[in-house]
Amino acid sequence: MSENARTRTRLLAKLAATIVVAGALLAGLMLPWVGAPGLAARNSATVLEALPSELTDRTFGGMTKVLAADGSLITNFYEHNRTPVASDQIADVMKQALVDIEDARFYDHNGLDMQGTFRALMTNLAAGDVREGGSTITQQLVKQTLLQAATTAAERRAATEQDGVEGVSRKLRELRLALGMEQEYSKDDILTRYLNIVYFGQGAYGIQAAAQRYFSVNAADLTLPQAAMLAGLVQSPTNDDPITYPEAAQVRRNQVLERMHAYGHITDQELADVSAQPVEVAPGLAPANGCIDAAIGGFLCAYAHQYLIGTLGLTQEQLDNGGLTIQTTLRPDMQIAGDQAVLETQPMGSSLVALYTAVEPGTGKVLAMSANRRFGCSEPDCESVVLNATASAGSGSTYKTFVAAAALAQGYGKDYTLTSSEPYLSRVYKDWDPDRGVPKPYDVENVGSNYPRTMTLETALYASSNTYFLHLQDELGSIESPVRTAQALGMTFDGPNQTPADQIVSENRGSFAFGTDATSPLDLATAYATLAANGTRCTPVPVVAVLDRNGEPLTRDGEPVVPEDGSNCTPEAIPPGVATTMNQILRKDVEPGYRLQTGARAYVPGHEIAGKTGTSQDNQSVAFVGYTPRYAASVMVFNPKEQERVPGYGGGQGATTWRAALAPILTAEEAVPFPPADPVVEQGTRNSPRSSRDTADRTRGGAADRSERTAPATSSPATEPATEPVDETEPVADDEADGDVAEGAEAGADPEAGADPEAGEDD
Repeated sequence: MSENARTRTRLLAKLAATIVVAGALLAGLMLPWVGAPGLAARNSATVLEALPSELTDRTFGGMTKVLAADGSLITNFYEHNRTPVASDQIADVMKQALVDIEDARFYDHNGLDMQGTFRALMTNLAAGDVREGGSTITQQLVKQTLLQAATTAAERRAATEQDGVEGVSRKLRELRLALGMEQEYSKDDILTRYLNIVYFGQGAYGIQAAAQRYFSVNAADLTLPQAAMLAGLVQSPTNDDPITYPEAAQVRRNQVLERMHAYGHITDQELADVSAQPVEVAPGLAPANGCIDAAIGGFLCAYAHQYLIGTLGLTQEQLDNGGLTIQTTLRPDMQIAGDQAVLETQPMGSSLVALYTAVEPGTGKVLAMSANRRFGCSEPDCESVVLNATASAGSGSTYKTFVAAAALAQGYGKDYTLTSSEPYLSRVYKDWDPDRGVPKPYDVENVGSNYPRTMTLETALYASSNTYFLHLQDELGSIESPVRTAQALGMTFDGPNQTPADQIVSENRGSFAFGTDATSPLDLATAYATLAANGTRCTPVPVVAVLDRNGEPLTRDGEPVVPEDGSNCTPEAIPPGVATTMNQILRKDVEPGYRLQTGARAYVPGHEIAGKTGTSQDNQSVAFVGYTPRYAASVMVFNPKEQERVPGYGGGQGATTWRAALAPILTAEEAVPFPPADPVVEQGTRNSPRSSRDTADRTRGGAADRSERTAPATSSPATEPATEPVDETEPVADDEADGDVAEGAEAGADPEAGADPEAGEDD
């Protein structure tokens, strides 16, 4: 038997089977209307009630859009490339072409077209292949909706079963649902929904995605030849793909044109003109999908994605198929400036990663996350971890701020004076002697020879004296209050490579002030933002709104999934007076006029800027955290994969990166001043140790009364020039800095861990 004969035999068998199935279907469908009119009405109502939610939802979900703060598109999340559009956003010629080729009696039947089914079968039998569909558009809509909404293998099988009793049952159910849809929705609703759900090939679901993919136009602007080609794709989107198989696509398009001509919907001239033309396409790129395709801020996008799932409790399925709108906090201008700044510091793909992380004080909005890496790809210059929000390296003396704030809260004023030996041996905190295998006093020394032994709290902080701050921790008696202050400001210690806060307290780790533990750049920015907001701590938020497909706030159990504005903030997390006083002290680390300051390179003329530098042990990382009343941002530079010495100190790469990122933003805005220091906190309630007071008095020529003392000689007013010129390559305190100064681990810690303070600290 020849192949043609075998094909014809199979088609005849299919025809016979179809006649049997059609009889069964017709009997099943007629049953509700057999008998009294009341019975028919009752069963008709049952059909309507049987419509599943997938069919009663008038809008099939499309892509989720992720937007920046200014409304620009960052990326999309989607499983299927689909953008649902309204009826008036679809060209009339597209609707007509689809109806003519798929369901010519669409406007005449009620969802079931027996005449059309048998006609299609006979046409296909005569042609020897599939030339015409047998199902109505309404039936196809039911099938495609149930199939695409299926979430399990069993649901997918039930939506596609072809053979036996199961196949008959599926078709019967689809027909009943189709009848129900025809009674519930208008013809235009059904046609629009079908055009929004059907697959057109090349990954394009729905007419808008197809118009963009094949022609780079909107569905409303489709022309006759374009509409005819797309209508022809529905039956076989792979075989008739105009990009891959243009000749086959032309044949199929012309079949659609002939059908449109036969029904009088195009003229003889239109048929002749278009049929003679080859298929012309203008392929558009598939829409961005996921943070790997983000137009801007891939790392902030990824952080927002983690927040959506981990904090707000959304599922990936909701993001991929929900047609949501995600409003993020990303500010494009700040993100672009940050991206440029980190690349000026370290080239793309360098072994050292440069991170810039910015937040808004008083709201917690994450404004920018920059890195000299590309997000999510597999090349050497790529990174899939959001290092901006990951505790990876120590941040050095940035932690001295937490000790100073704890001291101010306990009555140690900004002029609290201590005379510290060089090196300084702690009376309270212990280190580990690896040779003897016993604890010994914890000790540190300063970098270089510029540090006076007698200093005030204020000067020691902006000059970043190691000896003073270990001495101050001795005065506090335990490390608990600095640790709890850090937590109150927004620091977390629960990362996989961090030491829990309670363990730091229980072991009374003297190295806390020197930032030896792994620190999240986002935590640093958050903690200093609490100071900028005068003590109000705000948990970082990268998302401010999640809207459903109808543009309304997405809810769960009747409540918006995104909490109300301000619910992430805690007023007076630390006393406001402590915060305002800290702000005034830390301004002296950045603004001109203060000898031994370490953050001078961060200064932007005309603006009040506070900040703190940091360098970890062996220069494994450098950091700078700077802030204004409007912005707080951290910079960290380190090797995230292995130990590598970072050139310079926090006042070098850290401060210069901060200035490069914020200068374009600040210079475009009016300056905002910090509130004044709290005079009570500033003055303090505790007297300095007598020996320190005497030394300080001799240094100043003998001030008789603490209340009359002026600032120490190491500090000069902001209105006066610095007593020494600032080196253009390193801060003053760094000129001679080189090498490590402390070693060992404190009692209770692993003696091999080397929990040193920042040896080689710039500040």
